[in-house]
Amino acid sequence: MALCYIQARYNTNMNQYLASSTYINWDTPEIKALAESLSSSKTSDEVIAKRCFEWVRDNIKHSSDYKMNPVTCKASDVLQHKTGYCYAKSHLLAALLRANGIPAGLCYQRLSVGDQGAPYCLHGLNAAYLKKQGWYRVDARGNKEDVDAQFTPPQEQLAFALNNRGEADLPEVWAEPLAVVVGVLERYQTYDEVLQNLPDVALIK
Repeated sequence: MALCYIQARYNTNMNQYLASSTYINWDTPEIKALAESLSSSKTSDEVIAKRCFEWVRDNIKHSSDYKMNPVTCKASDVLQHKTGYCYAKSHLLAALLRANGIPAGLCYQRLSVGDQGAPYCLHGLNAAYLKKQGWYRVDARGNKEDVDAQFTPPQEQLAFALNNRGEADLPEVWAEPLAVVVGVLERYQTYDEVLQNLPDVALIK
């Protein structure tokens, strides 16, 4: 289990949530083309954000659910291989939103791996800044029998609820992925290796 310590951090510069970067590399031709197709009618930011969310949720297969390799991290690799863990899927969703001029960041929950307390791991999701709503969290990890994440502003409908004292919603909206997340995704080559080494954080209050 990869572990790091974090303190609450907030970015006030909205340009950071629109930037193309190493892992949220929306300026690649493939991501730009997909982003444009998802906003072809030039409609509201909420409609575009919903289209981007549903596309990533439904078209990128969760690595562990589908037992798929390779392990992806950069948004462009997630799109190329059509697979990724929740963290990687959040990188692609952030990229698609930013390519459409919608500020987007990364959020995390700390969840029990087995729903019975320790061990814990991070779960990756997104926040999009919508004109009528402000920051709104969405979870594109992919639905299945016991997961039903939807885009329903102003209400959140995420993949997972918090069920015990060790779990937490991390309050930050990060412009870039946490180093501990990137470290795991870049260190391991197969989905099952990642599954045995999921990133975690110890919260500093």
